[in-house]
Amino acid sequence: MRATEGGRRAEKTTRVPPPGRRNDAGGITPVTDTKDVEHATEKPVERLGTVTIRFAGDSGDGMQLTGTRFTSATADAHNDLATLPDFPAEIRAPAGSLPGVSGFQLHFADHDILTPGDAPDVLVAMNPAALKTNLKDLVSGGTLIVNTDAFTRGNLKKAGYEENPLDGTSLEGYRVFQVPITTMTVGALEDFDISKKDKQRSKNMFALGLMSFMFSRPTQGTEEWLRAKFAKSPDVAEANIKAFRSGWAFGETTEVFSHRYEVAPAKLPPGTYRQITGNTALSYGLIAAGTQSGLPFFLGGYPITPASDVLHELSRHKHFNVKTVQAEDEIAGIGASLGAAFAGSLAATVTSGPGIALKGETIGLALSVELPLIIINVQRGGPSTGLPTKTEQSDLLQAMYGRNGDSPVPIVAAATPGDCFFAAIEAARLALKYRTPVFLLSDGYLANGAEPWRIPDVESLPDLRPFVGFATGPNEGEEFWPFKRDEGTLARPWAIPGTPGMEHRIGGLEKADGLGNISYDPDNHQRMTNLRQQKIAGIAADIPQLEVDGDPDADVLVAGWGSTYGPIRQAVRKVRRDGRKIARVHFRHLNPFPANTAEVLGRYKRVVVPEMNTGQLSVLLRAQYLVDARGYNRVRGLPFTTQELQAELEAHIDEVTP
Repeated sequence: MRATEGGRRAEKTTRVPPPGRRNDAGGITPVTDTKDVEHATEKPVERLGTVTIRFAGDSGDGMQLTGTRFTSATADAHNDLATLPDFPAEIRAPAGSLPGVSGFQLHFADHDILTPGDAPDVLVAMNPAALKTNLKDLVSGGTLIVNTDAFTRGNLKKAGYEENPLDGTSLEGYRVFQVPITTMTVGALEDFDISKKDKQRSKNMFALGLMSFMFSRPTQGTEEWLRAKFAKSPDVAEANIKAFRSGWAFGETTEVFSHRYEVAPAKLPPGTYRQITGNTALSYGLIAAGTQSGLPFFLGGYPITPASDVLHELSRHKHFNVKTVQAEDEIAGIGASLGAAFAGSLAATVTSGPGIALKGETIGLALSVELPLIIINVQRGGPSTGLPTKTEQSDLLQAMYGRNGDSPVPIVAAATPGDCFFAAIEAARLALKYRTPVFLLSDGYLANGAEPWRIPDVESLPDLRPFVGFATGPNEGEEFWPFKRDEGTLARPWAIPGTPGMEHRIGGLEKADGLGNISYDPDNHQRMTNLRQQKIAGIAADIPQLEVDGDPDADVLVAGWGSTYGPIRQAVRKVRRDGRKIARVHFRHLNPFPANTAEVLGRYKRVVVPEMNTGQLSVLLRAQYLVDARGYNRVRGLPFTTQELQAELEAHIDEVTP
């Protein structure tokens, strides 16, 4: 952790012996429980404003579970936080291998934060592979806690080490604590009638206990969580609790850790908060949209990383009139959803980029028959299978143009994990009001990342019922015309099948305007194509205008969308703190763009667009507004760091400012 601005430099590596008391025979009785520490001296507390911790180990070491639980304890301590899970795509990469390393980074602070941290102040490395793949990210003078039991000859070889790094000088410059975590965990559980393998598996709870002590995290919630998680296996639950307590007791009794750390609660706006991930928030937003519309909600999907958790979460909430179908493939999933929309449900389908490719024809069908449908793309690295567990935002042009024919679809993008909730409601509003499929874009960073989320007052949520109105009778003399449009929105009537007199054709063939009969007339096709485009373009008058954050007289404007929101906003903060002038806008709606986009972009000498792709928003802004949008593009499977964006933005300021 950073104790000073530049960190501390270690002069030596500390090998940590097990804690204990002298017994009558002259040996050591291990201390393995906080209840045993009757004479422990309270260690001094050092207050920190912000800390970034990374847990890293083998895929089987439970690092995601450990990081998630530490995050929950941090939320209980009322810190602001942001997380970045990072795990391999393989179900089980070879144990001890570099591709098999799983990591979880958590940034928490006593003030408002926007990113999961550029680099860890503390690294917990459970094996040599975790050390090798993560050490380069640890800040100079940072704290390194290493599980020495895993540094065997075989594991060192798998990680590509010719010599044990714990014995050399390669770790100079860090505060290194060598802890026999596996041995101490097994020793603490010697009285439990479980296998040695199960005892070893509990080592992640020992590490969690140690870190909980070091950073003054509350413990009661973790113990209650373990009992609930392993309710069907009480022995396993108690073993994990014992390992957790042992890690805490170890930190408290060993003399090597001379003090502990504390991060004060953050001063957040008043309200009731909970920790939430993007996928969970998105699921809750869809449930809220169904409730606020008064319609049953239906989701059809097929499992795909990183979108599957939306399907899993929604399947738990049937009591909210939610129906979910795990279909046999992506095409069947969206087909079921479109059928549910035809039958009068608020319907959605969820997938990632490869699934969107398969759903393309049915998305075009939804557009052609003009039914409300939410299409959720939780983006990941591509192309093809690409990087399934890594983040990217390279499906914007796919959402914009990835169908045959002229087939415009509104696009809404979430900015933060918590914002996924509100983005889902907005996508539902547009789908219902304009009778159109709507793209909702998230990504792996938002989906798996977590933050404190202030639970909104239900009364503050938009009422979607005015946009539902089903057709109940003739609308053109004595006849019902299924494609007669609302003059304001150009939306067609929504007639539930089976309603007497409301019978009408649907299908992919072109419709005659108004009547809806099949038509091959050239002029009609031109008119229908124009109407579909006008309907989407008209949404620009129904969405908020761009709001500029920053200096009104700046020369450089930075424009972002989706999950670049946090890193860009934090970078802009730092640039302005350094006395430089800069402005920022963030696009929530990407088709159509807000009505004042041209006016805003035209105020600045330069527009910079950071994206986790090769320049897709830049292409759209250049084409539509003829601005010299300069991209800053990275596709590394990781979100931007504040530091790299700050440097890039300051370079642009230097180029254009006299």
